[in-house]
Amino acid sequence: MKAVFIVFNQAHTERVEYIVDQLGIKGFTWWNEVKGRGSETGEPRMGTHTWPEMNSAMMTMIQEEMLEPLLERVRKIDQINPEVGIRAFVWDILQSV
Repeated sequence: MKAVFIVFNQAHTERVEYIVDQLGIKGFTWWNEVKGRGSETGEPRMGTHTWPEMNSAMMTMIQEEMLEPLLERVRKIDQINPEVGIRAFVWDILQSV
């Protein structure tokens, strides 16, 4: 099992929701209004007057066979709009209760 943490500019919200529905991912946790700064461009998303944009984040636990289809869709979004921002991070899940 894999944990996938996706952080994205809120402009991508509908696209991320579509991916989750398209892949049939049932379980996830969603955070709105996540503040931060990207590691590649360093563009802040702070929800302030100076840096008004905001991110959201989603985490899901999926079976290994779902990983590449999910990551491929995230890559496509990023390739279409690299300046907007979306990143996915993956962890191994060794146990769950």
